[in-house]
Amino acid sequence: MTRAALTIGAVIAAMAYAALAARAEAETPVAARTIRAHSLIGPGDLATSPHDVPGALTDPGLIVGRETRVALYAGRPFMPGDVGPPALVERNQIVRLAYDVGGLSIVTEGRALGRAGAGDSLRVMNLASRATVTGFVRSDGTVAVGALPGS
Repeated sequence: MTRAALTIGAVIAAMAYAALAARAEAETPVAARTIRAHSLIGPGDLATSPHDVPGALTDPGLIVGRETRVALYAGRPFMPGDVGPPALVERNQIVRLAYDVGGLSIVTEGRALGRAGAGDSLRVMNLASRATVTGFVRSDGTVAVGALPGS
């Protein structure tokens, strides 16, 4: 082998070792205590684990201020489906249904068939027609039907 090939091999080996060392030093946020479902997560609810858990959330900014979707036990890492935006709509709550397309705007009342936060999909029973529709919760708690979220 040539000297250049040995040098390139050494550089690749050093980079692989550095990547493994950095991965070993990575800390994964975990629940510091048992957190009940539908609880807001605060900074005191987080601890760190030296283990790297594939698929777990690693940025505490994506966890703090969110709401748990399931019960989390002490030492358990936060997975993307475990947390979400705080609920704006509770099950059985009367909500405003809005259908806005082009110049047409229809507003009526409905009954929420589940809990949801801003941007979440929610099934709602239209109180006037008794039909069940699916929409997306807006930041003001209105459920937009017949359109994509954010429109």
